Amino acid sequence: MQTAAFTSKLVSFARWFTPLAALAAVIAWFVIAPAGALGKMDAIGYAVCHRIDARSLQINDRQLPLCVRCTGEFYTAGLALAFQAFVSGRKSKLPSRGILAVLFAFFVAFGVDGSNSYLYLLKQTGGGTGPLAQFPNLYTPNHILRLFTGSGMGIALAAMLYPVINQTLWKELDDRPALDWKKFGILTAGILFLNLLILTDSPLILYPIAYISALGTLSLLVLVFSLLWIILMKQDNTFEHPRQLWLAFASGLTLALLLILGIDLARLSFTGTWSGFPGLSG
Repeated sequence: MQTAAFTSKLVSFARWFTPLAALAAVIAWFVIAPAGALGKMDAIGYAVCHRIDARSLQINDRQLPLCVRCTGEFYTAGLALAFQAFVSGRKSKLPSRGILAVLFAFFVAFGVDGSNSYLYLLKQTGGGTGPLAQFPNLYTPNHILRLFTGSGMGIALAAMLYPVINQTLWKELDDRPALDWKKFGILTAGILFLNLLILTDSPLILYPIAYISALGTLSLLVLVFSLLWIILMKQDNTFEHPRQLWLAFASGLTLALLLILGIDLARLSFTGTWSGFPGLSG
């Protein structure tokens, strides 16, 4: 009884405090982040990505907010979540075992290509000498593999996260898979087509992808922190309408921005640059 009363008081306090905290976090982010709209996106990518120039796509020699792998992962995750919200509604069941097997293959490909690429980076940084020089790479890393394996991971993240979101939020659930084979095929084919467009290096494609990838990163953080807030407030499975979620998502946005700001400031004080880590290239 006391716990319920304390939770109720905490929620009441949060109703007026959270909007102020969210506004303060947004203002701080705008002040600290580099100038310009893409500069704000850079500040998001800076918190989660190494941002090595040679491993990033370019718009007229202007680096995108995230490296190629992270661009693929987070633009895909953002679009995949939006796709499921549009076609699946409140469906809350995980995909079938067959789809889960494909998602696991995406995860493995992401891990293998990432590890191979990281080994290649360390060997380049070491000038081809040192203990790592004796370990051969499976293959030479390239942007195509980074983009596609990143996108596969983005699909896997969104496919697993979306049902969990519905399972946490809604009072009445639709106990059907959020992704069936037809929807999964449409989603995967759409991402494949977008990746081929991205590889043309056209600014008409890269500009929106730059924003979608950065905002996809922010969206994932907001969703995770919002779910955490809902669970801590013991409000899971109590919502009936999206408008009831404003406080949880405002709290998630505040926490996500505070995390980004904290990482940005720590990294900036350590490296002194908004670009990639000094001394790392290739």
